[in-house]
Amino acid sequence: MLAWVLIAATIIIIAIIIFWPRHKKVKPMPNNWRQLLQQNVQFYRALSASEKAIFEQRVMQFLSNVAIHPVKTTLTDLDTVLIGSSAIIPIWGFPKWQYFNLKHILLYPNAFEAQTFDIQGENRDVLGMVGTGVMNQMMILSQDALREGFLNNYSKSNTAIHEFVHLLDKSDGATDGIPENLLSKPYVMPWVKLMHETIQQMQQQHSDINIYGATNPAEFLAVVSEYFFSQPHLLAEHHPQLYELLEKIFHQNPASFNTQPAT
Repeated sequence: MLAWVLIAATIIIIAIIIFWPRHKKVKPMPNNWRQLLQQNVQFYRALSASEKAIFEQRVMQFLSNVAIHPVKTTLTDLDTVLIGSSAIIPIWGFPKWQYFNLKHILLYPNAFEAQTFDIQGENRDVLGMVGTGVMNQMMILSQDALREGFLNNYSKSNTAIHEFVHLLDKSDGATDGIPENLLSKPYVMPWVKLMHETIQQMQQQHSDINIYGATNPAEFLAVVSEYFFSQPHLLAEHHPQLYELLEKIFHQNPASFNTQPAT
């Protein structure tokens, strides 16, 4: 009897050692990565010096917990910095947030097929995806789309931010366009009401929001979040109610930033 108790205790101890969360030592950001942030990430440029240091630390913390795997492409420092930035920008208003639901990111060179993940041939129209089932805790990103989202300063789109917002939405157990872990209860019903009203306007082609956001509530949240972070001044001007509720969701006001050109 005692032997079985010892064996059981040993198994429990081993399991604790294996699965207990480890606080990895976060490395300082390399100087050339700071230069890449300054040159390519408008959000970072708008931060104060002290805020930039915090942003860098949070990017490095994220990268210490998530593995990026290039698939038939080369992972560059720029790609790494842009992925890290895409993760931190949506959670900037939540200093202690960690992506517990992400462990691996696959970086494909360009668009891929939704079912087979082929990167050659026809029907390659997917630029990003958050995994489910056997691919849970995994994300796939197109390298071309990742870069385009940051290098085109006139676009309302950012594929990587789109996918990270899906992860935030998913964190409450349902990817339904209602991020209950972020949004205070008094704002849930106003958000749902405005979301459905705006989707209806989009379906009637009375909106400048990407029509893909009318696919379902989850895609709506992700698409308008891209707009919120990519062109905040424009969203605030064209959709003030939507902008105000997105402020409540993300606990930040990017339209207030004094954006600067890259140097």
